[in-house]
Amino acid sequence: MDHVSNMLIGIKNANRALRESVVFPYSNFTYAIADKLSKEGFIGAISKKTRKGRPVFEVALLSTDREPKVTEIKRISKSSRRMYTGVAEIKTVKNGRGVAFLSTPKGILTDKEARKEHVGGEVLFNIW
Repeated sequence: MDHVSNMLIGIKNANRALRESVVFPYSNFTYAIADKLSKEGFIGAISKKTRKGRPVFEVALLSTDREPKVTEIKRISKSSRRMYTGVAEIKTVKNGRGVAFLSTPKGILTDKEARKEHVGGEVLFNIW
């Protein structure tokens, strides 16, 4: 099971169904991704909870006039094929309207932050 893909698809499907929030199993990596998505304005607040004795986190979704904030999410690096890029090869997403998320030695960064920090890494997904 790929927890990152499950989280991303869950966010995308819940947005399309116009839900207010969605719950995911907690892991440090998926929580870090959700935190970065929240800071970039794609999702709302994140809250840690316990459900049936297991840690989970709830993500509030954002929409304006019944239009979801997240239009599409495209997973780039998968468990079957990892995609790495150097800082010189980091591409823009949708001519700057989207954001690429990378896993770097300095943590989860967006494409702009990775260029500024001058680090490359694994390209996790693109969102717009």
